Amino acid sequence: MLQDRHLALGPAGAALIRFFESCGRRLPDGRLAAYPDPATGAAPWTIGWGSTGPDIAQGTIWTQAQCDARFTRDTACLAARVGMLVAPAPTGQHQFDALVALGYNIGLHNLSGSTLLALHKAGDDDAARAQFARWNKAGGQVMAGLTRRRAAEAALYGTPDGQTAPLLT
Repeated sequence: MLQDRHLALGPAGAALIRFFESCGRRLPDGRLAAYPDPATGAAPWTIGWGSTGPDIAQGTIWTQAQCDARFTRDTACLAARVGMLVAPAPTGQHQFDALVALGYNIGLHNLSGSTLLALHKAGDDDAARAQFARWNKAGGQVMAGLTRRRAAEAALYGTPDGQTAPLLT
């Protein structure tokens, strides 16, 4: 279990986020274009590895290097904040990665007030793992992609450190 609160997103967590974000909307010249939220068909506009924010709107175009740099910056910041949220609960690297991946998708505010986080902090890992499945809706509708993503996050959360993370499909 990780006791250091300066936790970093591990390779399995980064791979999970990248798998589901997939850096879509590649233009013929290799650059990437912002795309609308799948649930709303509009805001929030997203680019690269799931990046959103006031600097991203319809018509935003980035290079792959810009997408990669933003992903590294955003996940490092989020990991530091998730580390503060989980303290002082013993947290394995795979658990931490799954929590960061969830927070990357649902937002830190939603993660911080979640039953999932409360159960994790209470040491009830099985109940916390079951909570991932509850976060499969966007705009009140169950989304197949979110259902798959939550299953992958739950599988990673339940994988003991030292074991290989589950394959993403």
